[in-house]
Amino acid sequence: MFKPRVLMLIALIAAGAATRLIPHWWNFTAIGAICLFGGAYFRPKWAAFLVPLAAIAVSDIVLTAFVYGPLGLGVNWFKYVCFALTVMLGMLLRERVTAGRTAGVAVLAAIMFFLLSNFHVWLGGDGSLYPHTLAGLMACYVAAIPFSLNMLWGNLFYCGVMFGAWELLQRQWPSLSRQPLGRVAVAE
Repeated sequence: MFKPRVLMLIALIAAGAATRLIPHWWNFTAIGAICLFGGAYFRPKWAAFLVPLAAIAVSDIVLTAFVYGPLGLGVNWFKYVCFALTVMLGMLLRERVTAGRTAGVAVLAAIMFFLLSNFHVWLGGDGSLYPHTLAGLMACYVAAIPFSLNMLWGNLFYCGVMFGAWELLQRQWPSLSRQPLGRVAVAE
């Protein structure tokens, strides 16, 4: 049986994944934020990865079925690698969530995603759109700036919403807070 804390965490992540399904600016979604949130708040590491990545996968299936068609899942496997790394960045926040740290990790996640995903696009392409030269790599990065800026703003906005909502929910219902670990007595 799921505890209220786990159900609420899953509900927040599902709501974040739903931002991909509503009309939005390109890449201005909660996907990066749900990965950071999952990494920060799910204690079992397997759950920290599974829940956000499963939410992304379900939203991918819906988008493929109703928006993008059969080619929608084609080369998207690498984004799961990037989002798994984003979960790992979220784990840096465990037990140390503050507005400043969360904003810093949200920015770091957007930069990491930008660098890795666009390097993958450049490297994996046939060279016709972005030649396999330094100039081609730079052209790939420059073309991705608008999408990456939207991801950055989405990370910052949705981290504020999700992490802020969680803090408010924990204050309203203290049972959602994780119980502090017992202290070990130290002989003096």
